[in-house]
Amino acid sequence: MNKQKKKGISYAKWGYIFILPFFIAYISFTLIPQLMTFYNSLFENYRNGLTQIGPNFVGLQNFVKLFTPDKSGTIGMLKYFGNTMVLWLMGAVPQVLVALLLAVFFTSYRLNIKGQQFFKTVIYMPNLIMASAFSMLFFTLFSPVGPVNQVLLSSGMVDKAIDFLGMKISVRVLISLMNFLMWFGNTTILLMAGIQGIDQSMFEAAEIDGATSLQVFMKVTLPLLAPILVYTIITAMIGGLQMFDVPQVLTNGKGTPNRASMTMVMYLNNFLQTSKNYGMAGAVSVVLFIVSAVLSLFVYNTLSKQYKK
Repeated sequence: MNKQKKKGISYAKWGYIFILPFFIAYISFTLIPQLMTFYNSLFENYRNGLTQIGPNFVGLQNFVKLFTPDKSGTIGMLKYFGNTMVLWLMGAVPQVLVALLLAVFFTSYRLNIKGQQFFKTVIYMPNLIMASAFSMLFFTLFSPVGPVNQVLLSSGMVDKAIDFLGMKISVRVLISLMNFLMWFGNTTILLMAGIQGIDQSMFEAAEIDGATSLQVFMKVTLPLLAPILVYTIITAMIGGLQMFDVPQVLTNGKGTPNRASMTMVMYLNNFLQTSKNYGMAGAVSVVLFIVSAVLSLFVYNTLSKQYKK
């Protein structure tokens, strides 16, 4: 009599089945478009009036054009990358610092703040407003005939309306302020979740040892919060490099004044809108991807080096 072998149940295959939709979506909507973007960047493919030029294979010629100075001696790609980094830093640095301060304040075991759910809702609410609506609001507020100028004029603080949207510093400040207001709540909630995930006994031990609040933050909270903090900074940086909607609406796509607020994605969008130049747009996308990857790797290695063993 042959003994029937008991068939074991393999649960490993179910894990692959459950993660399969993610890989299908990633390959379909991310990986393939990325490869196609790089492929298109190697071709001359644009519209001149009603005439379609290309696609003609030109190799890396589109990338060379990106870094070739124009008639004024300006390399557009570098100028717009500099604009993007300035706008991001002006909004991201206060965003992370304020979010970190609020996260520590609301999760303090000493203060024991009540109503955390209410405060989470309040600080997250600006993130629910569409960027275009936010930009239109600021455009209306700070236009030459807007409420801000009317208050300044009626109070006698200025003799004539201030062109906030025509000055380099004011436009950059407004864009950075909008990005700060839209995203600091989301960053605060992420950091709060990270702090709440730290073992409470660590804080209790530090208190028993007589550590001050600053010492607890520097020696306990910050080191253990490092993975979440690194993730927050990297995602904020990637989002900053892709900044588009706020400056696009606020400056009507012109990056005024003197293209001082034009970002890399606005530069990319100009190729798609004006001449349908898919080759140059693809080249800008590839450069943006490489810059994002390099900066993300640099930030990750720099911020997490001291916590690696």
